[in-house]
Amino acid sequence: MYSQMIKGLLEGSILSLIKQNEIYGYELIEKLRQGGFNKVSEGTIYPLLLRLQKEKLISAYFIESKTGPRRKYYKITREGLEFLQDFEGEWVKLEKSVNYFLKHREEHSRI
Repeated sequence: MYSQMIKGLLEGSILSLIKQNEIYGYELIEKLRQGGFNKVSEGTIYPLLLRLQKEKLISAYFIESKTGPRRKYYKITREGLEFLQDFEGEWVKLEKSVNYFLKHREEHSRI
């Protein structure tokens, strides 16, 4: 159940993080975990990043690292900003609906 619920939420969360700062993959995963996505693996995130690139919602570039191999950084595109704005609007409506039913479950159980 958890994995199905977070699929769509990850896209919006990733785009939101990338909008704040251009970021490389490992750092992105760490920030997602700090934000509560503890069960999300690299095997989930990297294919999602690739798909977001193919959909032109993010772009990527490499920067040489002083401490190891070069890092692939991601930045949000204009299309990604538009997608994120739509996501945020839909999320507000969805969150309001779910919270309504969670807070009023006793009323609805009598129906």
